[in-house]
Amino acid sequence: MKTFAIPSRCAARFAAAMLALGMLGAPVAQAGFPERAPRIVVPFTPGGGTDIVARQLAKGLTEELGQTVIVENRPGGSTIIGTENVAKSAPDGYSMLMATFAHAVNPAIHKKLPYDTAKAFAPVAMIGKSPNVLVVPAQSRFHSVQDLLAYARAHPGKLTFGSYGNGTSAHLAGELFKSLGKVDILHVPYKGAGPAINDLMGGQIDMIFSTSASVSGQIKNGQLRALAVTTQARSPAYPGVPTVAESGEPDYFVDSWYGIFVPQGTPQPVIDQLNAAIRKVSGKRDFQAALALEGLVASVGTPQALGEYVTQEEARWIRIIQQAGITDAP
Repeated sequence: MKTFAIPSRCAARFAAAMLALGMLGAPVAQAGFPERAPRIVVPFTPGGGTDIVARQLAKGLTEELGQTVIVENRPGGSTIIGTENVAKSAPDGYSMLMATFAHAVNPAIHKKLPYDTAKAFAPVAMIGKSPNVLVVPAQSRFHSVQDLLAYARAHPGKLTFGSYGNGTSAHLAGELFKSLGKVDILHVPYKGAGPAINDLMGGQIDMIFSTSASVSGQIKNGQLRALAVTTQARSPAYPGVPTVAESGEPDYFVDSWYGIFVPQGTPQPVIDQLNAAIRKVSGKRDFQAALALEGLVASVGTPQALGEYVTQEEARWIRIIQQAGITDAP
C-alpha cells in the first residue's frame, strides 16, 4: 500500500483549515466562566421586592459560581432603563436582567422601546411566582374590596393607587381592577417599591396592588392591611386573605413573577451553566425559606419554559392593555 507524504507547508495549511472548520462547527463557549464577577441588573430602586429576590439569588449564585455576583440597581422608565442596559451589554453571561411582569407587557405599552424585547434577550430561568397583594395603610377606612368599590363609585377620581412604574404588575393589576369594576381611580407611578410603600404608609396614596415581596414585612408588623390577593386561588402565604375574584370582581387575576434573562447571543453553554446554578440555589432550604417569607414559591424550569411563559403573558396582556387604552403616558 502506497503512502503519500504531505509537504510540511501544505500540512500546516491543512491543519489550520481543519481547525477553522472545527471552530465553526463547535459552540462558542467561554472557558472557565465565570472568570470575573457577574452582575444582576435590577430595574427598580433598592429595598423593593425585586431587589430582595435578586439579592437572595446573588448570594446563592456567589457560592455556586465561585465569583461574587453583584446586584446593580438601575431604576426608572418603567424598568426600561435597566432593561436597556442589559440589552446593550456584551452577550457573555456577565450581565443578567432580573425581569418581572413589566418585561412581558412593556412592548404593548411602549411603542418605541430602545430595544426589541423578542430579539434582544435570551431566557435563562424562572425564579419564582407570587400573588400581588391589594394593601391599604393600617389606619385606612377601607377593610374590604367592596368598601373600595363602593367608595370609588360614589366618589369618581378621588381614590389613588400607587405602582412601581408604568407597565409593572402593580400598575396593570390596578388598571384591570378599574376596568372590571368600572370605577375611576387615579394611578400614581413611582420609580420603585421603596418610595411607593413609604408614601402609602404616610397616607399620600390610598392603596397599592403590590408584589408580595415588597409588602409582606409591613403586613406582618401591622403597618399595612391586606384586603385581597390577585391570584385565581388564595395564596398559602396569606391563607386568611380572599382573592379579588371572590371579593367582587369574578374575572380578575394577576400573577407576579421573577425571571433571569441575558443578552441574545450569549453562548448556550453559558446559559445552561447559569440555569443549572440557579436550579441548585433554588433547591436550598435557606433560599426557599427566604422566598417563602416574601410570599414567593420557587419554580425554576428550563430556559425554554421561561420563554414560553413570557410569550403567553404577552399575548394575554396585550388584549387587556388595548381594551383599557393604556399607553406609555403616565
